[in-house]
Amino acid sequence: MIRRAGMAMLCGLMNSTTLGGPALAVAAAPDAVSGRWSAVATVGEAKVPFRFDLKIDGGAARGTFFDGVRPANPSSSGSFAGGRLHLEFPSYAAVIDATVHDGVLDGDYVAAGRTTHIHATKAALAAAASTAPDIDGEWVIPYHSPKGETAWRLIVHQTGARAEASILRIDGDTGTLDGDYRDGAFHLSHFAGERGATLEISRTEDDALSLILTDSSGAKMLSALRPAAAAAIGATPEDPTGHTSVRDPNEPLRFSFPDLSGRVVAQGDARFKGKVVLVNLMGSWCPNCHDEAPFLQGLYKKYKAKGLEIVALDFEQPDQLADPRRLRAFIERYGVSYTVLLAGQPKEVNEKLPQAVGLNAWPTTFLIGRDGKVRGAHVGFTSPGSGARDLETRMAFEKSVTDLLSEAAP
Repeated sequence: MIRRAGMAMLCGLMNSTTLGGPALAVAAAPDAVSGRWSAVATVGEAKVPFRFDLKIDGGAARGTFFDGVRPANPSSSGSFAGGRLHLEFPSYAAVIDATVHDGVLDGDYVAAGRTTHIHATKAALAAAASTAPDIDGEWVIPYHSPKGETAWRLIVHQTGARAEASILRIDGDTGTLDGDYRDGAFHLSHFAGERGATLEISRTEDDALSLILTDSSGAKMLSALRPAAAAAIGATPEDPTGHTSVRDPNEPLRFSFPDLSGRVVAQGDARFKGKVVLVNLMGSWCPNCHDEAPFLQGLYKKYKAKGLEIVALDFEQPDQLADPRRLRAFIERYGVSYTVLLAGQPKEVNEKLPQAVGLNAWPTTFLIGRDGKVRGAHVGFTSPGSGARDLETRMAFEKSVTDLLSEAAP
C-alpha cells in the first residue's frame, strides 16, 4: 500500500523535473550535495524521471535508487571530490560518473557496456493534483508477446492523484512505476539502475485504459481492460507454472557445470540423492533474478535441514564468464549460500538444457522431487510492485516446495 504522507512528500520531486519546477542553487559542497535529487534518465526514446538519494561523508559517497518509495539498489562505495561524483554498483557491474555544480548533477550510468545519461537537480516541492479518475486495482493488457503470451497484468495502487503500478509479464514485472495525475493522464516512471520505463495511463469512456509504455525498445500503444472483459475476448495472462516443461519428466534434468572455484557439480552427485532440488536458471544481469534471489535464499535457510537443495545455473555475457565479478557481488549482496554454477551464455541456454521445452524466460526454476523426476517449473518472479500478486507468487512457490518435501524419499 502507498503511504499517503511519504508519497505526498515525494511527488513534488518528480513533478519539478518533468514540469520544469524551480531548482535551488546549490554549491558543490558535501553538505549541499547530500539529500534527495530529482533526476531524469535517458533510456532509448524515453526521458524517465526518478528519485535518487546521495549521502556524502568526507570524501566518501553513497547513492540509492528507489523502487517506488522503497530504497533499492544502493551503491557499495563511491567518492566525491572537486565536484566529481563516482558511485559503484557491483551487483549490476555498474558505475555512475557525474559532475555536480550549482545544484545540477550531470553524468552517466554505465552498466554492461550500456550508457544511460542522467541529469538531476535538487528541486523545490510542487503541489500534486487535487482530483483524479479511479484506476485502482487489477487490469489486463491484451498483448501477443514473442514469448507466446496473449496478455499481461497491470496492477495499480492509487491514492488520490498519486499512483504506483507494475506490469506483470510471464518473466516477472517491471518494478514499480510511480508518479501522479496531471494534464488528463497519470504519468508514471521507473528507473533503479534497471528496467527504465515510463507509463502514461488515461481513463477512457468505456471503462478501459489507454496506455503508452516507453522503454529501451521504444513506445508501445496499449489498452487495458478489467479481467472479466479481457477474458471475454480471450486475453488471459499465462500461468507461470505452465509456460515451461520438459520433454520427459521421467528423465533427469541433466546438468554438469563448474562452480566459482572450478569444481564441477552434476545432477547425479550423491549430495542430491533423495533431496528436493530447485534448479534455478538465472543471470546477474536479470532484474527479476535480483527479485528472486533473496526469496530462494530464505527458502534454502528454512528448509535445507529438511532436504532442500538449490542449484543456480548462471548464464552470463562472455566477459563475466571470464571474470564473474558481477556474479560474486550478486552472491554477496543477497547472502546466497546455495550452489551457483557457471553454465554459459544466455544464448546457449537451450543447448545446455536440451530437455527443456518452452525455455525463453528469465528466471526459470525447475522443481525436482526426491525421486529425481521433474515435477514442475516456475517461470519469472515478481517484485513488491505487484502487490498481492507478489505475496501470492511467494506463497504458492513455497507450498510447492513443502509439498515435495513432505513426500518420502524412495
